[in-house]
Amino acid sequence: MPACVLCECVLCEWKIGTKRMTPEISLSSCAPWTCLIPVPVLRADSDGFSHHPGNHTGRMAGLARSDHVAVLTRSTLYVWGGCQYVDGEELTLPSDEIWLYDMESGLWAHRGMGGEVPPHLSQTCGSFLQGMLYVFGGCDGRGPTNQMYCVDLQDEKYTWRKMGARAGAPPSPRDRHSCWAYTDRLIYFGGYGCKTASEVNDFKSFTVDEASWPTAGDVLFRFWGWNNEVHVFEPDSATWTEPRTQGQPPEPRSSHASACLDSRGYICGGLERQTIDIHCLDLVTWTWTHIDPVSVPLPMGRSLHTLTPSSPSTLFLFGGLSTSGQVLSDGWEFDTVKGDWRQRQHLHTDKPRLWHSAAQGKDGEVVVFGGSRDYVLVTDSVMVLRSPSQSHCDDVLVFQTQPYSLSRLCEDCLGKHVCALEEQVSNLPARIQLTLQKRMTYFRTRVKPEQSSVIDMNLGQKETKKPTP
Repeated sequence: MPACVLCECVLCEWKIGTKRMTPEISLSSCAPWTCLIPVPVLRADSDGFSHHPGNHTGRMAGLARSDHVAVLTRSTLYVWGGCQYVDGEELTLPSDEIWLYDMESGLWAHRGMGGEVPPHLSQTCGSFLQGMLYVFGGCDGRGPTNQMYCVDLQDEKYTWRKMGARAGAPPSPRDRHSCWAYTDRLIYFGGYGCKTASEVNDFKSFTVDEASWPTAGDVLFRFWGWNNEVHVFEPDSATWTEPRTQGQPPEPRSSHASACLDSRGYICGGLERQTIDIHCLDLVTWTWTHIDPVSVPLPMGRSLHTLTPSSPSTLFLFGGLSTSGQVLSDGWEFDTVKGDWRQRQHLHTDKPRLWHSAAQGKDGEVVVFGGSRDYVLVTDSVMVLRSPSQSHCDDVLVFQTQPYSLSRLCEDCLGKHVCALEEQVSNLPARIQLTLQKRMTYFRTRVKPEQSSVIDMNLGQKETKKPTP
């Protein structure tokens, strides 16, 4: 059995199945991080991005995925659901398990989930509010849904609960929509789904998909298409409302990206356009504003990308699928005060991603996980059609968009050189020692020279190390 890199105790042994991996026994006293697996981590700085890989030893195929849900709270990244390439086909991953990534030590833990477990879902929308993960909509085995599920991520019990509406009506079934978490509410925008003829009362808020004419099934005359609706869910009262918005709303869309800064919700992309568009919704007055950038160049049009807060006034855009079918790896920063896009140079340009996740971390970090490196079959960049991809990713990309604090720099420096400073570190308070142990673990989980190319962290230049004879 492998030894724990933190305390050298015995870790749990993993039984590897064909589609899932579950712990067989656990003999570790390192709770809650008892099932710890190091995987590649790519870390970046504000001037140029540095490659900090993890250890491939013990890597588990169960981590690679795209179209998943990921939220980051404190120093833990939670990853749930998604799809994965297994035995020649793409499968939706189970809903009764969740992965936890410790941002400080670079180690993964696996946890089972119980309660009213959601069905296997793809193209769903996950959001984090007051310690709870909420999952709404997406596709199950029968098509788009409009069901809401929630789970407490703080009590470490991971028990799912299905939430019915006590007041108001939920939105129509949909997928590839987005959500803003603001105060005590979840605010959903857009998506692709179906409506009956009686529900399609405003073609300005619903664009019918020309590839799918009205169909007859369990409901007569059912239309498929995109919407730009805004729906509000209040978890405390389980109430749905649809506010009346003002201003110039965005065109109906799906597979776009969204982010929330203070009382403003932003959405961009998801359309067949040469350059990307960006819109802002005031979440207090419900007024839409179309933002016209003040300068060029602009990011190219795309879908299946991410938009993440990187400071109180900036948003970071990464990756996605261009209108020509190219998987992108560019990074852009949008200044919400100046209304200006600025391309950010980085060294992850050889790591294109689509259908990945991104979350705001501490110290101005943007944490990207998973996604796919390629797009095998494209018929339309908004209506997604593709053949199974073997290129799902399991690495964590950390973009540092702001300078680190002095304390963070000291922690990282000591973590890299703790062996030389072992005696001095042993005299520090226990809490600081634990932090340094995690940083030491993070910097120790490196790929062997013969397994990767290493980017020098000081020079930012890529050099390939030859295998040691």
